[in-house]
Amino acid sequence: MAFLQLQKDLEKLTSSAQLSNAEEDVDKIIELLTDAREKVAAANDPHTTSLTLTKLQNPIKEKLDGLNSDLKLVYKAQNEFNKSLKTAFSKAKGSLPTEHDPMEAQSTLINRAIAMHLLREGQFEVASTFIQEAQPTPEATQSQQFSSSTLEPSTSHRSQPPSDAIIADADIPSDLTSLQSKALESSFADMYSILRELKEQNLLPAIHWARENHVELEARGSNLEFELCKLQFIWLFKGPAFNGLPDNSDNGVSGALRYARENFNRFQLRHLREIQQLSAAMVYSPNLIDSPYGSIFDISAAFEEVAGSFTREFCSLLGLSAESPLYVAATAGALALPQLVKYNSKTKARNTEWTTANELAFETPLPRSMMYHSIFVCPVSKEQTTETNPPVILPCGHVLARESLQRLAKGNRYKCPYCPSEGTVKDAKEIIL
Repeated sequence: MAFLQLQKDLEKLTSSAQLSNAEEDVDKIIELLTDAREKVAAANDPHTTSLTLTKLQNPIKEKLDGLNSDLKLVYKAQNEFNKSLKTAFSKAKGSLPTEHDPMEAQSTLINRAIAMHLLREGQFEVASTFIQEAQPTPEATQSQQFSSSTLEPSTSHRSQPPSDAIIADADIPSDLTSLQSKALESSFADMYSILRELKEQNLLPAIHWARENHVELEARGSNLEFELCKLQFIWLFKGPAFNGLPDNSDNGVSGALRYARENFNRFQLRHLREIQQLSAAMVYSPNLIDSPYGSIFDISAAFEEVAGSFTREFCSLLGLSAESPLYVAATAGALALPQLVKYNSKTKARNTEWTTANELAFETPLPRSMMYHSIFVCPVSKEQTTETNPPVILPCGHVLARESLQRLAKGNRYKCPYCPSEGTVKDAKEIIL
């Protein structure tokens, strides 16, 4: 509950405390001062200079007052969120150990995650400043060149396949200069440029990117290119009253038909059924909503969905995850923190210590979206578990497949095949490894 409240407070912070308003006021002040300087320089007359400066006083004062007001709102919102943080974490009983920081030796990795997060968010100037200030030595700070052997994504829309991933686990440099790459910035700039076009419901740049990278996308089993072309077909099919494009032969049903003839041939092998459905829908064009194909042509959320798919595939071809690792780590840590504090307080009360190394002493309750690579081979059946036959953990700590447990059980009770412990089937909990 505390985490949900923090999320609401964070949403309130981002909606009310925006520095963009203050930046606009600063830009207007600079514009007023620049215009005044040009007038004074052009007139070269003391009387004109005095008059210009007199007229400048009130607008400048007004903009400065507005700037101060905007900054006060930002400071107020930040202070309120700071109070929310203190309230949320003060409710947790106990405290975390402070004598040892397990991340102290990983400062380079932490800085790298922060820098990459800023780059992924398109904050290139902020990322560049952070990288320069986070360098461990003056020599590293002065280094502005990036090693071409570490990052070589193309400067065009084309990206490298996963085998040429930007960041390899076995090749993490000792400083952050590897992230000072114009090519890397260019790749993310391309991504945000295409996402902006998708937001404006312009699919052509995304289709162009997918077509350039179709070999890598098909090797991954991705349907992104077809989904984009399918959406473009529907977009044209709905006509000028819906898409706002010119009413000519390139729009409407005729435009969609021409687009299908030019682009769908190469997808027939994998997507013949979908293409047939799109073609058959032309018969129902006067009353498409009530037709059997109405759901296919409902694209109210299609652009948002295809933007998410594009982001995942783009990052994947750069060797990156779809979501920022920093965001995932911070969110997972916030979810796990209350239980960790509770565990630490109980171990202190019992005069025991946490002796596990590089792992938690208990299962962390995370959403499925944050659980990866659930692979487990049951030691009883010797078969890999699946979604329908997941691994389960017994109260004694041993793990086996659910179907194996059900076969071992006599009625509702079972005996662990690896220790003398007994229990009921309902006590076994599903886990994700």
